[in-house]
Amino acid sequence: MIKLVLVRHGQSIWNQENKFTGWTDVELSINGILEAKEAGKLLLENNFKFDIAYTSYLKRAIDTLNLIIETANYKNLKIRYTWKLNERHYGALQGLNKQETALKYGDEQVRIWRRSYSVKPPTLDEFDKRNPKCDPKYKNIDYLPLTESLEDTYKRVVDYYKNEIERELKNNKNILISAHGNSLRALIKYLENISDDDIVSLEIPTGRPYVYELDDNLSIIKKYYL
Repeated sequence: MIKLVLVRHGQSIWNQENKFTGWTDVELSINGILEAKEAGKLLLENNFKFDIAYTSYLKRAIDTLNLIIETANYKNLKIRYTWKLNERHYGALQGLNKQETALKYGDEQVRIWRRSYSVKPPTLDEFDKRNPKCDPKYKNIDYLPLTESLEDTYKRVVDYYKNEIERELKNNKNILISAHGNSLRALIKYLENISDDDIVSLEIPTGRPYVYELDDNLSIIKKYYL
């Protein structure tokens, strides 16, 4: 039996402040650090072992993974980093308070930007300092979004899953992924064949390991939160 475990990073300081985060590289909050350590504790107590871990280019996911590794004592775990597991890019909304944005644009418009499958938030200006091309860690990447729908996020996440992660699972590797609310929603949509309409209501809690037990064909035998 093969195990694939997904963990949404612990609460970040912008989660705490109710801001749109997207690709902005913010730290974990104190509570988020505790959540990450608790995730590691749960994995240790339930005897989970992994061959490879995947994470994004964003430090809240990387720090969550590192805290899990430290807490669960996962020595010599191979770690692979990819921008394709980054959070959905929230465009010009990044850094804005969600409640203040709702007061300005209306609750319904913000709900559509946040929860719809195919609608993109307002595009970030190319010359805005928040453009990811201004960040050295993306210097070798040809395509960098200035806004994304969940559908856009789905395409890049699933592309990476099919071409990289799936291959390792087929080689009987147990895998841990530390990523983000929307990148994990995209992956879960694919793995569980969730419809475009139903995926909008899926919520993923921070810092709680979500386990898939898979057969040799990568069909889901069982799924559950620790």
